[in-house]
Amino acid sequence: MDILPILSTLRRHKITAWLLIMQIALTCAIVCNAVFLIGQRLQRMDMPSGIDEHNLVQIKVAYISNRPDATARAQTDLAALRQIPGVQQVALSISLPFAMGGPNSDVMLDARQKQRTLSASNFFGQNLLPTLGLKLVEGRDFQPGEYVDLTTATAALQSGELKGLPQTVIITKAMAERLWPGQGALGKTIYFGQGVPFRVIGVLAGLTRSDSLRNGADYSMVMPISVDLTSGARYVIRCAPQDRAQVLGAALAKLKQIDPRRVVLQKGTYDDVRRAFFANDRAMAGILTGVVAALLIVTALGIVGLASFWVAQRRRQIGVRRALGATRANILHYFQTENFLLATIGIVIGMVLAFGINLFLMKHYELPRLPAVYFPVGAIALWMIGQLAVLGPALRAAAVPPVVATRSV
Repeated sequence: MDILPILSTLRRHKITAWLLIMQIALTCAIVCNAVFLIGQRLQRMDMPSGIDEHNLVQIKVAYISNRPDATARAQTDLAALRQIPGVQQVALSISLPFAMGGPNSDVMLDARQKQRTLSASNFFGQNLLPTLGLKLVEGRDFQPGEYVDLTTATAALQSGELKGLPQTVIITKAMAERLWPGQGALGKTIYFGQGVPFRVIGVLAGLTRSDSLRNGADYSMVMPISVDLTSGARYVIRCAPQDRAQVLGAALAKLKQIDPRRVVLQKGTYDDVRRAFFANDRAMAGILTGVVAALLIVTALGIVGLASFWVAQRRRQIGVRRALGATRANILHYFQTENFLLATIGIVIGMVLAFGINLFLMKHYELPRLPAVYFPVGAIALWMIGQLAVLGPALRAAAVPPVVATRSV
């Protein structure tokens, strides 16, 4: 089809044509970035934790401040929880992946380093690996004699007495590859704080941090430090997925039986922990999905409205073309081509705007670069929406009879 008549008509309607072009451009720019952000949120929500999530329940109790019997009471609780039918493993831990609030340490490769090599999330507690279902790809788990209680380790760290600190550590594979690319990590030494050495005895397949996931989400390590109730720790219980509700109820009853005055701060399955951690991500993905849908609908309505207006304005012109031999298919293709040209101009401008918006988000919100695949996908989506939106008015235009040309204006 010759597009010169189309361009000539558009030049006579510059303002309305440019309004539609800019609407398509803004929609393209916003939709490309919004869909990218939705994908980022969904990818983040699917992030693996490295533990057997569906086999875990957890109970967090209130602190017991400076109680001399805190360690003994914790051991009593653990022994009682192990006796509950369906319980496979039990641990007392300060933090879990996605649980927020866990401790972190700056890690160095040399005791004299002034700047950290990386920051890693710390996981304390006895029996963590079998309870959480963590998988060792190299090395071994801690031996009973390697554990140091948290109170002793804290005092030793404050006084600079290395004898009171653990000597070994288990790190994740991602952390090992970051520290020693292409090398084995077993037997290597890393340093915390003021040059405190720890020897790597094991490498985990994965263990996600307990805090922010922006940088080094898999940079985690397990230390042989036992915790008690003064630490605000939580009981983690491993059981079969179908037994979780029964085990959780029995565990709560048992803990209340041991100490009726005990205050339970948090309880539930690990699925609940993940759901709470990613609640904002789900909400943001939902909001962005609504924005994308609203923009596409408004753009489609704009195309329908403008096309309907032009059909009404050009009825005599369409009638003349029909009288001169134009078929209904010719009229239909005319309006579809016209819409395709407007959409293409808008999409090109929109892609430039999308790239600029992405640069702004990268600079101010630490988002990654918008992948190039979003541009053709966005273009195809807008072309399809444009063609569907213009189809109704174009069909009405094609139905204009040639007799219209004989009527007076």
